[in-house]
Amino acid sequence: MSSAQNSPLLKLHSDDNIAIARNSVTENQECALSENESVTTRESIDLGHKVAIQNIASGEPIRKFGQTIGFATIDILAGDWIHSHNLESGVLSLDYAYSTDVPTPPEPIKGRTFMGYRRPNGKAGTRNYLAIISTVNCSATASKYIARELAQTSLENYPNIDGIIPLVHKGGCAMQYDGEDHHQLMRTLGGFAKHPNIGAYVVLGLGCETGQGSFLSESEGLVQLANPNEPQNQGPLVLNIQDIGGIAKTVKKVTTVLKEYLPQVNDVTRVPIPVSELILGTECGGSDGNSGVTANPALGIASDFLVAHGATSILGETPEIHGGEHLLTRRAVTPEIGKKLVDRIKWWEEYTGKFGVVIDNNPSVGNKRGGLTTIYEKSLGAIAKGGSTALREVYRFAEPVTEKGFVIMDTPGYDPASVTGMVAGGANVVTFTTGRGSCFGCKPVPSIKISTNTPMYERMQDDMDLDAGRILNGTSVEEVGEEIFELIIEVASGKKTKSEIQGIGDEEFCPWSIGPVL
Repeated sequence: MSSAQNSPLLKLHSDDNIAIARNSVTENQECALSENESVTTRESIDLGHKVAIQNIASGEPIRKFGQTIGFATIDILAGDWIHSHNLESGVLSLDYAYSTDVPTPPEPIKGRTFMGYRRPNGKAGTRNYLAIISTVNCSATASKYIARELAQTSLENYPNIDGIIPLVHKGGCAMQYDGEDHHQLMRTLGGFAKHPNIGAYVVLGLGCETGQGSFLSESEGLVQLANPNEPQNQGPLVLNIQDIGGIAKTVKKVTTVLKEYLPQVNDVTRVPIPVSELILGTECGGSDGNSGVTANPALGIASDFLVAHGATSILGETPEIHGGEHLLTRRAVTPEIGKKLVDRIKWWEEYTGKFGVVIDNNPSVGNKRGGLTTIYEKSLGAIAKGGSTALREVYRFAEPVTEKGFVIMDTPGYDPASVTGMVAGGANVVTFTTGRGSCFGCKPVPSIKISTNTPMYERMQDDMDLDAGRILNGTSVEEVGEEIFELIIEVASGKKTKSEIQGIGDEEFCPWSIGPVL
């Protein structure tokens, strides 16, 4: 192995003027970058952070992945640590070059299956839950009480039911009736009600809220299992606390009703289903400087495998595409699809501007401690999750995802809200990359946690499903990507993730509210 391969610093692209630390580096340490290139650090550099490998004048671009991630605010010398004290985002001039580099479709792979649940409507489920869907925060407590009663008294006799989930949230009222926020909430709740991982559900409201259960049922075309005692009733069960007579009566009534559904929900068997029916939601949270080097590009390989099998992979977090969207517009199968993405980027610039903030406020305290500096740097690493295939569609938040292949959904960067949108759109497996250590679950869909660095994986093995940090020590991105793909198949077939083993996922349901609270 060459000295560059053993070096604690890694130069990612020939055009880069920085390297990243794959291990902590001490001051005055000489580090090889290639057979003919090296740099001596002028200060200590932490794991995932950046070091200048040549002199960079104030105002000059700083390049990582071969792309501009920001501009020097002072003169920087080779060997200097580069971070928020000497790097700012600045303004990029991007060439969108719509549909100029559409990849050739991958060679189709046929015949691979996973063991899932075939629902009566033809959809494919990976889990089997019973849900109480709360239309408004005012019915959240009752929903939680009902779930607790059912879980304590009934589930031991129904081994094929993965659990009872109260889908509760903080909204549902004080919004414009029939407005954008109202319809987005209805899309989200309806997407969960119709999700193939939900075996049965009840809609529970207070009674006087803007987000009426009847509006949800009609606008989203909800249907439900027949009540065993009322087999002629195929409509969704919509109940209101005010009509029933209060919390206690509601808990008693709804618990009794849902107990009648349990035998039907339990009456399922896993069967072979083509991998082409998987819809993968990809998310990164608690990212660090290695996210775009290890876990995210490896997940991109897994995404490409899924696309080759005829499946769907969703890239969300629009604010974390900002600054890298020009790489995706080139891959759009039509200019119109590329322009849909740019329209969403411009919407976010206007939206954040209304509140006096900029998208570059997105990198969190933990992101920066892990080595990320600007939103451009974060975005370039985040979009690696989308692999290398053609961009086939751009969806609004929680819209049903019907296109096969690589697609984008407009979601916030905030993990619970982003994943909620993708699951509402139909994602039946979620992959979640993390460098700082996000412990995320998202019932009713399994969440696979992938670490970007080995020290964090070893520290948090109870929460992490796979270590992509091995890439920093010589394992290929392709090898780890294939491991992720195989793990997706195993989890879709019933293998429990670390978050599922710990029961995490009840609190992560988070519909995105975009409008004013009235």
